[in-house]
Amino acid sequence: MGSTHETQLAQGRASFEQRAWGDAYAQLAAADKEVPLEPEDLERMGMAAQLLGKGDEGVEIGARAYRVLLERSNEERAARCAFWVGMHLINRGEMAPGFAWIARAGRLVGDDDHDCVEQGFLLVPVALQKMFAGDASSALTTFNRVAEVAERFDDPDLLALGCLGQGQASIQLGHVSEGVALLDEAMIGITAREVSPVVTGIVYCGVIDACKAIYDLRRAREWTAALNEWCSTQPDLVPFRGQCLVHRAEILQLQGAWSEALTEAQLAREVFARAPNAVAAGMALYQLGELHRLRGEFDEAEEFYLQANQHGHLPHPGLARLRLSRGNTDSARAAISGALDEARDPVGRAGLLPTFVETMIAVGDVPAARAGANELMMLSADFGTTLLAAVSEHVTGAVLLAEGDDRQALATLRRACEAWRELDVPYESARALVLMGLARRRLGDEDSAAMDFDSARRTFNELGAKPEVVSVEKLSGKPPPATGGLTGREVEVLGLVATGKTNRQIATDLVISEKTVARHISNIFSKLQVSSRSAATAYAYKHDLV
Repeated sequence: MGSTHETQLAQGRASFEQRAWGDAYAQLAAADKEVPLEPEDLERMGMAAQLLGKGDEGVEIGARAYRVLLERSNEERAARCAFWVGMHLINRGEMAPGFAWIARAGRLVGDDDHDCVEQGFLLVPVALQKMFAGDASSALTTFNRVAEVAERFDDPDLLALGCLGQGQASIQLGHVSEGVALLDEAMIGITAREVSPVVTGIVYCGVIDACKAIYDLRRAREWTAALNEWCSTQPDLVPFRGQCLVHRAEILQLQGAWSEALTEAQLAREVFARAPNAVAAGMALYQLGELHRLRGEFDEAEEFYLQANQHGHLPHPGLARLRLSRGNTDSARAAISGALDEARDPVGRAGLLPTFVETMIAVGDVPAARAGANELMMLSADFGTTLLAAVSEHVTGAVLLAEGDDRQALATLRRACEAWRELDVPYESARALVLMGLARRRLGDEDSAAMDFDSARRTFNELGAKPEVVSVEKLSGKPPPATGGLTGREVEVLGLVATGKTNRQIATDLVISEKTVARHISNIFSKLQVSSRSAATAYAYKHDLV
């Protein structure tokens, strides 16, 4: 029996070092059945369980390691186990039991009799609570203490968490260049592979989120590619894979690969269904809402935004933009104004201001739009990122157009369009072209305006941005196709019905539910005044909708 145990134990440890989490968990669990594992191997088995998405087992094993260490009077190591049990529970949205475990760890090493690295770990949730409460200054002070403890005890995990927190808090305070430098420092231990897998995943996701928040597209792309590579070396990995898919979806959306982005976001949603993570699931649902909105699938978009909100993810600016796209300008104005009032930090406001300006222009409140554009311009100067500079130029150009300064608007929008092209963001480039066309038309240059509209329409067609196609066709005077009053999504469903596909096949193709497909088909029958799929198919072929 001892020989079998030793063999399984050695295999489990080797698999753990090779990041073969499934093998490590199975081998260590088998060894544990022969002879109860020592705390260090229990910690290995618990981490393998967490990385496999076996959250309940991971928590149970971590709690067991804690009890064994406590029985052996190893209070500091027991506190470390209690800390990670608590953090895993908090990340799953189980706040009360999570903080109870953190408090348990604090009772073990929180007094002056203990001078240990675990005291630094216990400062992390304290700092996070301050940051989430909007007190970035106090959070930064606490994260500074985290980093000091990490350096004193030479702990790579704690140092990475401390630098990440320092960077995030600095950015929230508007100290963007200092914050970015700290994020880069956090990544040093990651790229050198000095940091544990769980902390590696946390830092990757935290850094990418921060880069996206400050519109640092270059860093976001680079670190997303690195995270994707890291995940690909661990086929069994479940946590962080979903976040990686969401980040990839966001980058693909910017690059105009919307179908691929939709697939990645849907895969992320499926990952989170297997390994619940409320915050990350909210990110995936919001991204699905964004993609459906851009494609003109407004019912689906609204459903995903509302689900994201239920998971604790702010549904704006996406939901406010959806209201605007549907012509509900008063609702859009109330939503985006309320969200902007609640956003106190520069990062939060930078994410909302573009939609605020567009909405104010739509409702005719040009002074409010100008104020929003000016604030965004100042934030762009502070952030110093190319992407936010392009957003600011675009927004300012739209305001100038609303103010009637067509010549200055054209110059500003031209700079925005060039920036979008350099960044390879085709959707925004086409939107800038539409505004340029409007400016040229008002300046009497109808030929150039027509070329701008035509170029924008081609890009929107390639992307599948149906609402924008309809809008630019109205501007260019081109008659829309005879769709019988069907929405863009209904035309898409009708086309698939005409090819003979079942509701289930259509649902799979469009990444929607069969119930939603059935509702679309019912609407199609009603609008076309037909009562069968064959009659609807005949209409589709007659009007070139297939």
